[in-house]
Amino acid sequence: MYTVYALYSEKYNKIYIGFTKHLPSRLQSHNSEKNTGYTKRYQPWKVVYTEEFDTKQAAMKREKELKSFKGREFIRNTILEHK
Repeated sequence: MYTVYALYSEKYNKIYIGFTKHLPSRLQSHNSEKNTGYTKRYQPWKVVYTEEFDTKQAAMKREKELKSFKGREFIRNTILEHK
């Protein structure tokens, strides 16, 4: 099972979209002090959206869709609904 997820940094108003097999440990790595990637600059992150997929290919396809302009607009609207 694969999870496509959207993270939100309220402090910086940034969205990050990815996929993983184990969301709790992936979120922990995004928020870790040892993180050296893009997400380190905008910590802390919280999960604002998830979808589950049976295959890696399906998850990758959905991740790509969410990274498009319309996908990011959908995520932003989801964030606003939950504020």
